[in-house]
Amino acid sequence: MTPSVHITGDPDADALLSAEPLALLIGMLLDQQVPMETAFAGPAKLRDRLGQLDAAELASYDADALIDVFRISPSIHRFPGSMAGRVQSLAGAVVNDWGGDASAIWTRGKPDGGEILARLKALPGFGEQKAKIFLALLGKQYGLEAGGWRAAAGDYGTEGSYRSVADIIDPASLTKVREFKRAAKAAAKG
Repeated sequence: MTPSVHITGDPDADALLSAEPLALLIGMLLDQQVPMETAFAGPAKLRDRLGQLDAAELASYDADALIDVFRISPSIHRFPGSMAGRVQSLAGAVVNDWGGDASAIWTRGKPDGGEILARLKALPGFGEQKAKIFLALLGKQYGLEAGGWRAAAGDYGTEGSYRSVADIIDPASLTKVREFKRAAKAAAKG
C-alpha cells in the first residue's frame, strides 16, 4: 500500500512525498524557518529541476551547482546555500549508510520505534525533535507498524493531537496545527 500524505496543498508534491521516502526525508529536513507547505514542496521542486530525485546523484552533485539549483526562483528554501549543503549531507548519509534507500532507515532489520528514532537522530540535520516528528509522520501517515513508535515519538505520537506536520491530513488539520504552534509560542513567551 502506498501512503497518501497531504501536506503541501499541491497534489504533485504530495504524490512525490507519498511515493518516495527520500522526498519525505528531505521535506522534513527542509522544515525549518519556512512554512511547512514550502518545506515539503521542496523535494518536488528539486526533482523537477534535476529531472529526478536520487540520493546518489544529490550526494555527488557539485556543491556550488546544487546551491544554484536551490536558488532558482521560486527558491527551494529561504536559505538556499546552507540547506543545499544539508540536503547533500543527508543524501550522502542515505547512500553511505543505507545503500541509497531512504526507507531502509525505518525498515531494515525490522527495527522498533526506539531504534528508528536513534537511526533518524544519527542523520545530518535531524536532532531529537525533528526525529520524533518524522517518526510520528511515519507512524501516523506513512503506515509504519514498528512496535513502540508512538512512545518513541513522545507527544508527537499522541493519537488525535494536532502539534506537527505528522498531524496534517487536510486544510482543517493544518489550521489546528498552526493554532497549536501559536499557542505554544505564546505560552513560551508568557
